[in-house]
Order: sequence, then C-alpha cells, then structure tokens
Amino acid sequence: MTTLLITHTAVAVLGAAVAATAAWQLQGWRLGEQIAALQATHATERARASQAAWAAERATALKYQGALNEARTREAALQRDAARARTESDGLREQAAAAARRIAGAAPAAVAEYATAAGELLADCSRAHQELARQADGHAADARAFRDAWPVTQQAAASRP
Repeated sequence: MTTLLITHTAVAVLGAAVAATAAWQLQGWRLGEQIAALQATHATERARASQAAWAAERATALKYQGALNEARTREAALQRDAARARTESDGLREQAAAAARRIAGAAPAAVAEYATAAGELLADCSRAHQELARQADGHAADARAFRDAWPVTQQAAASRP
C-alpha cells in the first residue's frame, strides 16, 4: 500500500508539475501576444508622430522659403527704385548746374521768378521729406513691436540687444 501511496503521490506531483508548466507556457503565450500588440501600437504611433513632425517641418520650411523669396523680390524692387532715384538725382543736379549758368546772365525779373519757383520746390521737398520721415518712424516702430513680441528662447533673449 505504501507503494501505491508513493506512486499516487508521484503521479499527483508530476501532474501538478505538468499542469503548472502548461499554465506557465499558456500565460507566456498570452502575455507575448499582448506585448506584440503593444509593440505594434507603439510602432504605429511613433510612425504617425514622425510623419506629423515631418509635415510640420515641411510647412515651416515652405513658409520660410516663401518669406525669403518675397524678401528677395522686395530687395530687387528697392534696388531698382534706388537706381532710378540716383538717375533722377543726377539729372536734377545737371539741371541745377545748367540753371546756375543761365541765371548768371539773366534779367533780374527772371532771377526773382526762378528764386520763387525754387523756394516753392524746396518747400514741397521739405514736406515730402517730413512725410517720408514720419512713415519711416512708423515702420521702425512696427518692426520693433514685432521683434519685441516675437517669442524667443532664454539663450536668444540673453544675446538680444
């Protein structure tokens, strides 16, 4: 009988060991599937985040390139305007020199009329200069306000004048 008891105990222990091993293996498979599912979800989310970051970077690059192209176009227009202003200034300088030569031998009435016209022209130029200065001050104030309102990092703020 003791042999039978030992055999039954051995079979019971062996059965328990097999059942525990099977349960352990089954649990491992189940958790392995969960881990694989979590890894797949994580990979999908990471790919989505990467794509969103790339799209944001691309949009920023396109905006920057557009602003840069517009700035270059404005710069070219300003250079053309400056060249035209230099040409006109040179022409006016030549006209003033010719007028000075003509005034030297002109009648007093013609000189007085020329002086009146020149005075009116200088007054118009002074008003235009004042208006231009007012507009330039306004643009400078706007640029300063935009620069002061722009968000900056701590490092950039430390190097700002």
